[in-house]
This record gives sequence, C-alpha cells and structure tokens, in this order.
Amino acid sequence: MSIAPPTEPALGLPVIPAPWRLPAATGSPTRVAVTHVTDPLCPWAYSFEPVMRAVECRYGDQLELRTVVIGLVSDPESLTARGYSPERGALGALHFRRLGMPFTPSVRERLIASEPACRLIKAAGLQGEEFAEAVTRALRLALFNSPLLLDEDGALEALCMGVEGLDVTRAMSDLHGPVVEEAYLADRAEARAPSTIAVSLRRSAGSDGEERYTAPSLVLTASDGRTSIVPGFQPFEAVDVALMNLEPNLRRLPVPELEELLGLYPGGLTSQEIARVLADTTTPPDRVGVETALTHLLATRQARRTPVGDDALWTLA
Repeated sequence: MSIAPPTEPALGLPVIPAPWRLPAATGSPTRVAVTHVTDPLCPWAYSFEPVMRAVECRYGDQLELRTVVIGLVSDPESLTARGYSPERGALGALHFRRLGMPFTPSVRERLIASEPACRLIKAAGLQGEEFAEAVTRALRLALFNSPLLLDEDGALEALCMGVEGLDVTRAMSDLHGPVVEEAYLADRAEARAPSTIAVSLRRSAGSDGEERYTAPSLVLTASDGRTSIVPGFQPFEAVDVALMNLEPNLRRLPVPELEELLGLYPGGLTSQEIARVLADTTTPPDRVGVETALTHLLATRQARRTPVGDDALWTLA
C-alpha cells in the first residue's frame, strides 16, 4: 500500500492518511480487545497519545482497538457555569505542554462542545475503523493547535477534507443521521458504566451528573472474556503490566529502530511519541536525543518535518 506523507492543507493542519498507523506484524495468534474510552476535547486524553503509541508498538497486531467516545461536553454553557472560559482553555494548553504533546495557546471565540466531534468519529467509522482513527487523530491535533470552532459543521467539514480517502460528503451526511445517533448514544452509555475498579481508584467522574470513566481509560478483554481495567491517565508501565497479567501469551516486541518506527506511522508522530516508544519500560524518554536523531534524518533527507504547534509530525521521506 502506498500512502502519501502528510502535507499542510489550507487550514494550517497536517493531512492525515487513513490508515494513519500500520500495526506491526507479530506472527502471534493471541488477541486482546482494547476499548479506548476517550474524548477528543480532553487534554489528558491527548497527552496520553505517547503511551498509546508505546503500547501499539510493543504489541502490534495482537491488539484490537475500539474507540468509545464519552461526549464530555454537550452544551458549552455547562462549561461556562463551571468557570471555564476561552482564556482558561488557552492557559491550560501551556500547562499541558509539560507532558510533551504539541499545544498552541489559541484563544477561541467561545467555548465549544465535544459532542459534534464525537459524533464525527462515529460517522467516519461507518467507512472503516481506519477512518475513525484518522479523524480522531486529526481532531486531537486541531482541537489543541488551532482556534477552529470544532462543534460547527463548517469547521468539521474542513477538518474532514484533511483526512485522505474519507468520503467527506458521506461523513457530513451521516453525522446527523440515525445510525450515528444510535452509535453515539451507545458509546455515551458505555462510558457511563464505569467498573468498580475505576470508581475505587477515584478514576471516575460525575461532571455531568452521571458517573463515568475519565478520559483516557482502557478496558482490556482477553479472548475468554476476562478483563483488566486501566482507568484514567496512567504511565505506559501500568498498561504494559495490565496486558501481560491479563494475557501472558502476548508476544512483546522489542523497541524498534527509529526508521522502522516512522515507517509504521505514515500519518506522522510527534517528538514525544517517538521518545516514549524508543524508551524501554522505565527508562525516561530522551526527547533531546530523539530530536537530535530526527534532525539528522531531516538533514540527510530521510525524514520530513511538518510543524504542529510547538512541535511537529515526523514522517519518513
């Protein structure tokens, strides 16, 4: 399969191909279903992306990922009532930069809801899970690195134009249709049935009146139905241990080489994602060392750098 690298579209964000990631082949028959409970508007969920990349790279095609959207915000007025403002949102971006993902402190015209973006993920998924993942990726980058009002159809359509292969007309039509409505409401209900483990660990929340998983949370399910819960924002090691305790027959892949890693993600990786994947287990991610190696690949025309916020997406040339 030939996939074009990301470029810069008119709205200033990178184009995301579908599929934007290619799970490594392990040759293992073992499978674990991974339900990723998340919301594109949550900065904790966005900052969890380096952990997700490390998990994907260690276990490859043995993991069967499924996205469940929470629908954190249905009405922006509820955020105002809780003391949020566009300025507070921009300042929050500066706070979350410490976790490594690119953030741009844009002050939006107003607060936005996440429900339309969640519905768009479900609409894209009707064209294939690879499109749901690509749209989720595009939404995360746009929500935290642009002033776009991503609860308006016009902005969502513009974002969809940057997802290669997506039938944008169909996605926008499905967005307001009954199939997406049913899928979104089912996700919302699933996210609001947290396990007792999440509640006991205080990794659940009731911001909209119903107890729910916090974003991000992972529900891991073995082929025989046994489950393990990784609730809330956790380090890579927590997910790693949970997976191996749940299914010891999983084949754990070694840390990939840099060029090999970039080849697995034609949609590009941020510097922090690369650093987290290349750091083995409890070794702290070496962001400076990784960016030094990436700059060498850039100088020798082996890699491309597409600016995003205060960082970039790196791809093979």
